[in-house]
Amino acid sequence: MTTITTTDPATGVRRTLDLEETDAAGLASAVSSATAATAELQALGRSGRARLLEAIADALDARREDIVATADAETALGAVRLNGELTRTGYQLRFFAEVLREGSYLEAVIDHAGDTPMGPRPDLRRMLVPIGPVAVYAASNFPLAFSVPGGDTAAALAAGAGVVVKAHPAHPATSALVASVIAEVTDPLVGRAVSVVYGYAAGIDLVQAPGIRAASFTGSPGGGRALAELAANRPSPIPFYGELGSINPVLVSPAAAAARGESIAEGLAASIVQGGGQFCTKPGIALVPVGPAGDALVGALSASVAHVGAKPALTAGMASAYDAGLDELTAVPGAALVSRGSASSTIGSTTPALVEFVGDELPTRLAEECFGPVAVVVRYRDDEHAARLASALPGTLTATLFIEPGDAGVPMARVAVAERAGRILYDQYPTGVAVAWAQNHGGPWPSTDSVHTSVGATSIRRYLRPVAWQNAPAAELPPELRDGPVDLPRRVDGVMVLP
Repeated sequence: MTTITTTDPATGVRRTLDLEETDAAGLASAVSSATAATAELQALGRSGRARLLEAIADALDARREDIVATADAETALGAVRLNGELTRTGYQLRFFAEVLREGSYLEAVIDHAGDTPMGPRPDLRRMLVPIGPVAVYAASNFPLAFSVPGGDTAAALAAGAGVVVKAHPAHPATSALVASVIAEVTDPLVGRAVSVVYGYAAGIDLVQAPGIRAASFTGSPGGGRALAELAANRPSPIPFYGELGSINPVLVSPAAAAARGESIAEGLAASIVQGGGQFCTKPGIALVPVGPAGDALVGALSASVAHVGAKPALTAGMASAYDAGLDELTAVPGAALVSRGSASSTIGSTTPALVEFVGDELPTRLAEECFGPVAVVVRYRDDEHAARLASALPGTLTATLFIEPGDAGVPMARVAVAERAGRILYDQYPTGVAVAWAQNHGGPWPSTDSVHTSVGATSIRRYLRPVAWQNAPAAELPPELRDGPVDLPRRVDGVMVLP
């Protein structure tokens, strides 16, 4: 088997780890463990799983210093960013403990037997149950919050599903460390509820493993499409929830550009370069009006970007892809590089950049994500022109609108931008996704499933499926569907009943 190495992006130093790529036997063992853990997690019940999630969060907090140091040595994201990410990771776990205790996520419904205009109705009871063992493909850009202990894992464990995580090659040591911390909590209670597998082959085989019932992925369009196709072509296809990149358009109305163009530019620049531009919610394209107000905004944005230095990319491959992508953007007719940050001699670093485009139609390449600290400013003449440009954009996680109170400008463009997004922001910046009941993190393609979110309370819905019981004896029913007082909201004979 192949020994795994890890590289510090800040120095280029490579270390050999005491880890090997997962072979077929190791993958089968991981899936078997997730299957067994699924039964044990369900047996714990909602309150038991809630306590388990809180215990995992506490254990991660107790190892904070080691986890942050290990992650920083693999990502060069810095202690401040990584401490914040670990705090978010613990918050997600504790948040899902609250979701479990509240219970409405089960969508429990009871329709007692009775007469209807269509004739007699049998006793019917319905709720959501765990879909089964889940595959999680860790993201490169969040080694904690969207990785082994991240939101997908938290949601799956909350649902009662065991998890097999495909570690991202950018941070294998971090993945192994947090997996060991989770194991210390879970193994004594429910067995190996979270297993980690390593290597390209294991990732391909995982989505095809017969025991896996759903998969979630955050990463590149190429990798995600390949895995989605494998998931769909199984003898029994499974749901594949993928986030495959996002352009996150920003639309600035003429009135907003005139009233506060400089402040918009300052905040937009910070959002573009945050975390080295390696956020899935990075604003990748901004629609800005032509004219003096738009010129001033673009000038302020260019100046802000120019003052930002280069940062190490998560991997050398990502740095190369960024450089190639920037070359492609600036080669588009009508596009020009208008600002470049301070370069670095460090191999594998990325330098912030701003590209401006002027033209009647939006070229396809400018509507595609370039992963890193670059954005494209597209100038529009009027509402019709802005709407036409926006109509060339693909689906996106977010859309941001900067408008003034009572602003009637660019109404068609607003609609064209907003109808492509899963989250619409007003006068705020998209980098930052709150973990909340009302959150939605997803959208039309290139999200592979626009129905579900990957962040927030309802992300648990991805790992559940509905089951109805007809004329079942009380002893055969889940506790949440039996008559009598219960500790969760239910709809009984068409009426919502609170606990």
